[in-house]
Amino acid sequence: MSRFNVPDMSCGHCTAAIEKAIKAIDPTATVECALDVKSVTVESFLSESAISEAIREAGYDVSSLAGT
Repeated sequence: MSRFNVPDMSCGHCTAAIEKAIKAIDPTATVECALDVKSVTVESFLSESAISEAIREAGYDVSSLAGT
């Protein structure tokens, strides 16, 4: 499981766009977006860098959160 900080995520449209971007490259991924803390938790076979890139391509700044 990987956790990412997405500071630009601010609404339901944002969470939907991020989830769609991740599921486009891994349809089996479990994606949980937490607007209150602006984080995305992903359970996937993909690398953290691949997930980060998908989030960036959706138009959002992203960084990995250590210790997850």
